[in-house]
Amino acid sequence: MLMKLKAPFPYFGGKSKVADIVWDRFGDVPNYVEPFAGSLAVLLGRPHEPKTETVNDKDCFISNFWRALQADPETVAHYAEWPVNENDLHARHAWLTGRRENIQSRMEGNPEYYDARAAGWWVWGISCWIGSGWCSGAGPWRVAGGELLNAGGVGQGVNRKRPHLGDAGRGVQRKLHADELMGYMGALAERLREVRVCCGDWSRVCGPSVTFIHGMTAVFLDPPYSHGLRDKSLYRVEMPIADQVRGWALENGDNPLLRLALCGYEGEHEMPGWECVPWKTAGGYGSQGNGMGRDNAARERIWFSPHCLKASQMELF
Repeated sequence: MLMKLKAPFPYFGGKSKVADIVWDRFGDVPNYVEPFAGSLAVLLGRPHEPKTETVNDKDCFISNFWRALQADPETVAHYAEWPVNENDLHARHAWLTGRRENIQSRMEGNPEYYDARAAGWWVWGISCWIGSGWCSGAGPWRVAGGELLNAGGVGQGVNRKRPHLGDAGRGVQRKLHADELMGYMGALAERLREVRVCCGDWSRVCGPSVTFIHGMTAVFLDPPYSHGLRDKSLYRVEMPIADQVRGWALENGDNPLLRLALCGYEGEHEMPGWECVPWKTAGGYGSQGNGMGRDNAARERIWFSPHCLKASQMELF
């Protein structure tokens, strides 16, 4: 059985708590696709030896982190291993945000490009950050003349926040010594060694050439939730993306070579013939900001398509 790994950073809407439920319904499929990668909590929670796996995220910082980790885990760990420091948090946040477009274009133009320093600083920062908005480009503060200044609405800026100090640390800020962090990053890199990492629109990895042409395929769909129920600053995408994803899922749900899981809130999706599984979060990442995460903690749902495994089938597998 494959060793499960914790996600290296906290992520709003992460599904680590329900990874076992998802894999019970998917089974040991030969092909797995995750169009909204985020922290890859479900992939990292897979109990089987991986076969063909493809992940994608439109956020270049997420994709750069996973690509850099595959290629150079030691350097990523070097930049991620740093104590919580508020001044460093603001400085690195501004540095990263100012380089977003360059990283995005270079990742799209060169399939082997990655920035290990950006990856390490990004994962360190998101593990220190409270709530939403990390590297979103929204905020009044920006660097001018080597100083972080409040420039109002001029240009792409950042917000200033106190670092997360509420517990023993999250993500790479868990109490790990340098050698432990290096070992953990190495284990993540080994797990991701054969995973194909894409950076772009979700639909690019949902066509036949990526999915059922490889045989039985599981697709885990965790799009930004609609109806304004999640903080829009969390995602650099246009709404209503959840409606587009639901449409694709309904069109493809009857394919016997596809096992689909669609995430959302109670009442968000009408999925005739699909199994709806309720679950509850602890409020988590979102509860530290405006409290929306706490309010919606009991509203989480996952809809499983008709060809996912049922309870009687799961016993056979």
